[in-house]
Amino acid sequence: MSSEIYFSHNYRDLCERSGTGAGFQFEFSCSRCFDTWRSPFEAYAGERAASWLRKGTDVAWSLLGNTGRGVTSAADGLAGAGWGQARDQAFQRAISNAQGHFNRCARCTDYVCGRCWNAAQGLCLHCAPDTAAEAMAAQQRGLNDMASQRAYAAGQHAGQDYDPTTARQLVCPQCRTETRGAAYCSGCGYHLAQSARCTACSAAVPDGAAFCPGCGTRR
Repeated sequence: MSSEIYFSHNYRDLCERSGTGAGFQFEFSCSRCFDTWRSPFEAYAGERAASWLRKGTDVAWSLLGNTGRGVTSAADGLAGAGWGQARDQAFQRAISNAQGHFNRCARCTDYVCGRCWNAAQGLCLHCAPDTAAEAMAAQQRGLNDMASQRAYAAGQHAGQDYDPTTARQLVCPQCRTETRGAAYCSGCGYHLAQSARCTACSAAVPDGAAFCPGCGTRR
């Protein structure tokens, strides 16, 4: 059944097999936007009859004894045996109805709803995007690209005043606050990018050093 193959990936089986609400219903979805359409509900007469018989089991037992159980079991058997064929037939009817709500793309073979269909080309909007929409999207991309280029150029111009040789600390060595290259720490006010000095000889002492590299004095 070729129509069943086409809808093998974009439908949901909503059928109910048991109870008084037993019946057949299927939900089909657009392959592009995933909007859905549901087939009309079809009651499963065989299961409904069996369900009503189950409700009357107590009455049947009181009137017929064990024969009442046999009547209910027979109804269950008939309902179960006929379910598969009845579902397949209902599915084929649902597919026939669904094809009136979807269009099949000749290029990718997907089924799409009317909003995702390019009627002029006979293709889905994946394969044949709307020309006006594509033109507007391209215009916006061009605008964004040019704005990015101009912003980059402005950044290059501003960068001419930036001295890359100036020492900067991104984390304060005193309180561990992130400094983002500032001259002073916003957390404790520490003067950043300044080497500690030895109290004995005033030599620069690297961060983390336990002794002065100039005179050996312990920090």
